[in-house]
Amino acid sequence: MKKIFKAVSLFAVSAVMACGFAACGGGGGGEEKDEAGNTIVKIMFHVDEKSTEGQAYKKRIDAFNTAYKDKKIKASATYQARTTGAAGYETELLNKQVEGTLPDIITFDAPNCASYAKSALLYDISSLVPQDVQSDFISLNKYDGKLYGLPIQESSAGFFYNKNIFKAANVDVSSYTVENPWTLAQFKDVCAKIKASGKTAVDMRLDATKDETATYLLYPFIYAAGGTFTSEDGFTASGYFNSAATQSGFQFLKDLVAEGYTSYSIGATDFFTGKTGMYLSSGWTIPEIENKYKETFKSRDDWGLLPYPQGTAKASATGSWCFGITNNHHKDKEAAKELLLWLTSTESSDSITTATGMIAARKSVNKNYADGSPESVLLKQLQLTGKARPSTVAYPTFSTCFSQVIYSLKDGNLSDVLNAQAKTLQSEMDRIPR
Repeated sequence: MKKIFKAVSLFAVSAVMACGFAACGGGGGGEEKDEAGNTIVKIMFHVDEKSTEGQAYKKRIDAFNTAYKDKKIKASATYQARTTGAAGYETELLNKQVEGTLPDIITFDAPNCASYAKSALLYDISSLVPQDVQSDFISLNKYDGKLYGLPIQESSAGFFYNKNIFKAANVDVSSYTVENPWTLAQFKDVCAKIKASGKTAVDMRLDATKDETATYLLYPFIYAAGGTFTSEDGFTASGYFNSAATQSGFQFLKDLVAEGYTSYSIGATDFFTGKTGMYLSSGWTIPEIENKYKETFKSRDDWGLLPYPQGTAKASATGSWCFGITNNHHKDKEAAKELLLWLTSTESSDSITTATGMIAARKSVNKNYADGSPESVLLKQLQLTGKARPSTVAYPTFSTCFSQVIYSLKDGNLSDVLNAQAKTLQSEMDRIPR
């Protein structure tokens, strides 16, 4: 898959440049109209339409079509679920770019912004989004000083834990907060006690390497150990991805496997059915716990959320999916702008995050989270310790290399693995023009 991605990526850039963003297999540069004279704005989502998130998007699309009926603008949505993993979704986007069949708007994962902007897949929306709207977002998706995307929702993650298992193991974590997090050593101590009680200590999601999940949830441990992945400009991996500090972060994860605190074979529902003490995940797990697993977790008295542990530094996961207008054959972006602003409005932000359990992307959407609640933990982490994945035009390759390291933690020499992956990542960086 990685080789396919590289080939498509290289061809996509040259193909788009050659076509001049005109009718490269997709018809002329005018707007698309239906029989009723509506301007059609096509959008592609990265989730299954029947999923909770997919249904939330569908409701906002339906509301848009009702609101814009008299203005003769109609949104047409497709749902391209990432059933083949993140790489499959990225390849699908780049194939559409080459074919000239990109929809007007796409959803994309935040760290891919640089790669998509560099390859001219995304359209510069700096002048389309009013400054007062831009300033209301917690974060923006920029590359080289230009705006390319607006977040759908904000993301943070932590350790969901079963309070009954912790109580039975005589583990007290009440003093660990975002402001005063536990240490990596204390994290291991808790794992040891839970394991001694006869339960699997923690699901670190080591098996989630087919998509971006493992990378997203685990990269903060490398930052916590003082490591990093690339140079500040995102074009150097050698000496960063394989540095001693970075290796220390990965070694911590490797030790959790070696000491039997986690494994690659934990069942997908083991935490939810009371077999595992902790579960590393994001806000999307909150509605899952409360709507699907009431037998194990009757109320919030039965579960809680702990922040990421700290090492030489504090770091937590951040960065979620975004909406962006594409550089397709439609030169007039006004209709696409209307849909983009609708989907990222305060009303949409509130509606979508209520369904998904994530943090609202708009600052003005105040959820009034109760102090100490799982939602407040996620929001505080986002504000105080959130550290994004590396910003590099070679991000798709970085994600693949990171996953390869995670997959190799169970065996192999860690130093050799890091050196090999650093070399692979550096080769991709060297291939991309600055």
